[in-house]
Amino acid sequence: MPLRNSSARTALTAALLVITGGSALGAQPASAAGHPPDATASHWADGTWRMDGYGTVLTIAGDHLQTYQTTSISCLKGDDAQRSHTAPGSVTFTGPDATVLTVRVLPGQAGAALHVDGSPGDRMLHRVPSLPADCGRPAPADRVATFDVFWQTFEENYPFFAAKGIDWHAVREHYRPQINARTSDAQLFAVLSEMVRPLYDAHVHIAAKGTGRFAQGRPGTVVPSSELDDRLRAYIEERDLGGGQLRSYAKGRIGYADLPNSQGYLRISGFGGYTDDPDDSYAANSAELQRALDDILTPERTARLSGLIIDVRINGGGSDSLGLQIASRLTDRGYLAYGKVTRDDPADPSAFTRPQPIVVQPTPGARYTGPVAVLTSGSTVSAGETFTQALMDRPGGSVRIGQSTQGVFSDVLERTLPNGWQIGLPNEEFRTPSGRTFDGPGIPPQYREPVFTDEEFGHHRDSAYDRAVSLLKSGARPAAAARPR
Repeated sequence: MPLRNSSARTALTAALLVITGGSALGAQPASAAGHPPDATASHWADGTWRMDGYGTVLTIAGDHLQTYQTTSISCLKGDDAQRSHTAPGSVTFTGPDATVLTVRVLPGQAGAALHVDGSPGDRMLHRVPSLPADCGRPAPADRVATFDVFWQTFEENYPFFAAKGIDWHAVREHYRPQINARTSDAQLFAVLSEMVRPLYDAHVHIAAKGTGRFAQGRPGTVVPSSELDDRLRAYIEERDLGGGQLRSYAKGRIGYADLPNSQGYLRISGFGGYTDDPDDSYAANSAELQRALDDILTPERTARLSGLIIDVRINGGGSDSLGLQIASRLTDRGYLAYGKVTRDDPADPSAFTRPQPIVVQPTPGARYTGPVAVLTSGSTVSAGETFTQALMDRPGGSVRIGQSTQGVFSDVLERTLPNGWQIGLPNEEFRTPSGRTFDGPGIPPQYREPVFTDEEFGHHRDSAYDRAVSLLKSGARPAAAARPR
């Protein structure tokens, strides 16, 4: 039985026990149907599994894993993967795009858990007798069928219609009569784009082969780009660092400089793209990040730092787990980063999976545990935002300066429409201990300052950076500033 929103605070607060050794997955009740799988049996994972949330069914047969994207009206074959590793109680599959999926036994329970490398938390699996009937017959690929699957996918997975004041059923009633056998690809693309435009959700996109691409950010914000990143890095080096240069890591996505007054400046423009690995695998990115952090957070430097500025004002996102890896170098004890839930009932937008507590655990070796100032803006997107959220309750204290983040946190649920077009949408929430999410408006700063405006450039200012330097120099306790809960 999925938890309702009103239960989030109790469930997530109780889940804090994981910090002292509990297991978020182990705390979940066993299914009334079936028996725990025999992890010692050959190919114990073989069979058909339905995922809690995500509109996904998958089959495992020997060395092959196949996913199916399902709604109440459709079933389309999704990604597949091949077995790459087997261990007691778990089996790992790797997809053609180097995505790593691990399925493992839940001790004493009837289900299993699937972990996607680079994404925190797990997705619960339950055995089902067979694939849905729609998976066994060809799916119609005409314009009307494509429209219907598009609408139904959002209807069953998107969590934020009510918060954004959107009547999705009224949207269907308005637009569906416009679609028929004579509708062109351009007309269909225009209709689908107009349907989701009022969401102003940077995690919603449509990729229509040969026709167009739709994506947009929140009004008044700028979506990060490599050109913007290069321009602002140069401005920071010239203005904030007095002509000095950032020490560059991870193909320029990470930069560091020592500042006067024993402060440090760490700039992170993304959580991925750190290597020349053509697959951009999580393992390769994680290893490169570890090398960068080892060079930046040395024992000598962490001992002398009186404050650390972390700049994610231009951050295009990536892997949430890489953000947690950085957070683990900024604490000496475990704490809750956030609770992750997934919309879980196609007919009830208020129903979510049980919150999984995502915990920051201190990494071995040198760590910095002093005050941190985090610089944010509307161009702080996705994993840049979950990283910001993961530092909100950091034991050493942190303060946010600048502008509200973009307001998108979920992993992107990638779907294929019957005509072959690709779409993406969010279906998760990242919650504070009180059950609050920041989807839509973003995480607000505790000290609001302009960020890279024309006036700032014209007067050669960087007010957010200057405020961070001043606060850290004064010895103000960041943890004392009011936090949104």
